[in-house]
Amino acid sequence: MKNFNPADNIQDLQYFGEFGGVNPSISDSSTYTFLSAKTMFDTFEGNMEGCYLYSRHSSPSNLYLDKALAAMEGTETANVSASGMGAITPTLMQLCGSGDHIVSSRTIYGGTYAFLKNFTPRFGINTTFVDITKLAVVEAAITPQTKVLYCETVSNPLLEVADIVGLSKIAKKHNLTLVVDNTFSPLSVSPAKLGADIVIHSLTKYINGSSDTVGGVTCASQDFINSLKNVNSGASMLLGPTMDSLRSASVMKNLRTLHIRMKQHSHNAQYLAERFEKDGIKTVYPGLKSHPSHELYASMINPEYGFGGMMTLDMGTLEKANAVMELMQAKNLGYLAVSLGFYKTLFSAPGTSTSSEIPMEEQIEMGLTDGLIRFSIGLDNDIERTYQMMKECLVELHVLQSNSAAM
Repeated sequence: MKNFNPADNIQDLQYFGEFGGVNPSISDSSTYTFLSAKTMFDTFEGNMEGCYLYSRHSSPSNLYLDKALAAMEGTETANVSASGMGAITPTLMQLCGSGDHIVSSRTIYGGTYAFLKNFTPRFGINTTFVDITKLAVVEAAITPQTKVLYCETVSNPLLEVADIVGLSKIAKKHNLTLVVDNTFSPLSVSPAKLGADIVIHSLTKYINGSSDTVGGVTCASQDFINSLKNVNSGASMLLGPTMDSLRSASVMKNLRTLHIRMKQHSHNAQYLAERFEKDGIKTVYPGLKSHPSHELYASMINPEYGFGGMMTLDMGTLEKANAVMELMQAKNLGYLAVSLGFYKTLFSAPGTSTSSEIPMEEQIEMGLTDGLIRFSIGLDNDIERTYQMMKECLVELHVLQSNSAAM
């Protein structure tokens, strides 16, 4: 990672608008005209660089964002989509067909879990869910039918860390495609530089950062992205999860401040995690030395962007967790809401929200407790003030005693 800084790659991009604007012009058209019928035919066949036919195929605005995100992840190219799931599902459907098998981390976003557990079996694609932190268990799950290893860099919601270098070695040994969802750790980790074949993001989260847009991206080789966009057999082309040009332009503008935001998210989360762990609250954050994968994660990250903005605190029971979240919202500390990457702190109980698709018995097996609160820590300027206000909420609800000793 020493010779690769994703923020520098974003900084070095320059696009000029149609009339010389510092922002690229937005292509607000669904279809495009041609001066000759032959050019239209050649464009439809994919043989005319720089020509556009129909915005489900491609548009200038989407291609600008494609290029920027590919630069950020260090891949040959990328393909943006209308949501994170609009990136994940076509990618996996493109890689797998009837009779194929996927080995996936057991702790992943609930929508991804539901897709692999309940939807892909309709097409003869089956998945084995494993503890991704145990490489021997991962390798033991591979069968002759396995085509894909799937994981999240930092898992949702338990914040388990995937050994991408180790997983890459297993994938190469067995001729598998390693797909990594890097939504929780943009800039901090660059999975393609660690051996991942395909990197996915929900742009909805940190990359856009303002909770006003839904989007996704698949970053990969030119050959794979071409296959996704093939007019006859491409999953992204035929399933139609196309990002709107106006939304692409919006994400593009917010991408430029990602490096500043990630540093502050990480700084604030590190501060709060250290304080609450010292108070005796069960705290999970990869930046804590108590995290089982702290050293691994430290070896993977671009240090200046820190360990990310996600942390969990365990309140013991769902009732206590709900009370804490409601009080924090009432005190203007943040919002009781799903998602992440907003300027304000967001908190939710994942067992009954973002991971509710996972059956209760499996939640228990993986350690997802009722009382767990997932925090997306915001961009607060005075994080000590935030800590004191959060602590007051915990004391008021008797999660902490006033002398900071945990009950």
